[in-house]
Amino acid sequence: MVQFDEQLRCLVSEACGHPPGSPQRQKLLTQIIRLTANRLWRESTPYYQDALQQTWLYFCRNVCEGLTGQIYDPTYGSVITWLNAYLKRRLQDFYTNQNREQATTVPLWVRQSISGGIRETIDPVDNLPATPQAPPILEDLEIWAKTDSEGELRRTYIKGRPDVNCQVLILKRLPPEVSWRELSEEFGLSIPTLSSFYQRQCLPRLRKFAELEGLL
Repeated sequence: MVQFDEQLRCLVSEACGHPPGSPQRQKLLTQIIRLTANRLWRESTPYYQDALQQTWLYFCRNVCEGLTGQIYDPTYGSVITWLNAYLKRRLQDFYTNQNREQATTVPLWVRQSISGGIRETIDPVDNLPATPQAPPILEDLEIWAKTDSEGELRRTYIKGRPDVNCQVLILKRLPPEVSWRELSEEFGLSIPTLSSFYQRQCLPRLRKFAELEGLL
């Protein structure tokens, strides 16, 4: 494991030695993603793939420049440790948000008393500055979704709601993603309906494209 961690550190160092957006860096980042993919924390929650997608984008943005968060520092731990810490935070956010949605009918003062006082959950992503330059992977995904050359994303929609299709949802869920609560209000559909459709229909298409392009 120590040897593997050292291999990742060397690849990160080499990748960051190339300019942002360059083919050389892209190739090395993709290699790191492939090497680490099977070693990350795994669980069977319905929002795991969503959290994993955010983790890879976070990796590409912050491993070299720290565009949206703390730049990776190898002295604090391995790449795996760094990514797992972020992935678990995102999973906790999804879990917290899901519980919050279920608790919307409970009076605020009851929720506060149960939690032992007034506590506000703040997603650190909300306070991050705008990304000056989107990472290549994110740009590729956005171009693919917007182009939708075969119309597959537009044709895949929630029954009776062609306006709520995979193209729309994928673009809205790419960082900086629109929350499920906002999407629920915008489209007049429940959060479970939107999230379930996204997990079943949109994410598999997104992953297929990313795998074909060597992004994952």
